[in-house]
Amino acid sequence: MSDKAFRNALGKFATGVCLISVNDERSGALALTANSFSSVSLDPPLVLWSIQNNSECFREYTDCHYFGISVLSSSQEHLSNRYAQKGCHGIDQSDFMTDPTGTPLLRNALAQFSCKRHKVIDGGDHQIVIGEVIGYATEDRDPLLFHAGSYDRLKSSAA
Repeated sequence: MSDKAFRNALGKFATGVCLISVNDERSGALALTANSFSSVSLDPPLVLWSIQNNSECFREYTDCHYFGISVLSSSQEHLSNRYAQKGCHGIDQSDFMTDPTGTPLLRNALAQFSCKRHKVIDGGDHQIVIGEVIGYATEDRDPLLFHAGSYDRLKSSAA
């Protein structure tokens, strides 16, 4: 099986785009772009995302006690691009606020989830990070989507 062909097949599934954020004692406040976010359970409220084992901020995200997930709106594509770049994970404080745990959450995001790390599970070349949602907020905005290797937006079905 070709890795590239498999990745392209997975890319046929349209996803939202998120920033995952932490406030690490040694590295400071960080964010990275992910589209692996998913709900797990309503009771207790659990969500997951996954991080590559060779990520430059692997320790910060797998050892954290708390993390944030900010679902990006269609006007935040530039933030997705910024925090997807290697070496560009230190946050711009003006774009973020902090939750009661001190975790940064992106302002004007479609949704924000404050999470307490519940479990980290081995998932091949990634680790699956499961968090218990301890707070959330939402706003009415259009979502940023990722499909077939590029950004996309919802198309209006109104005639």
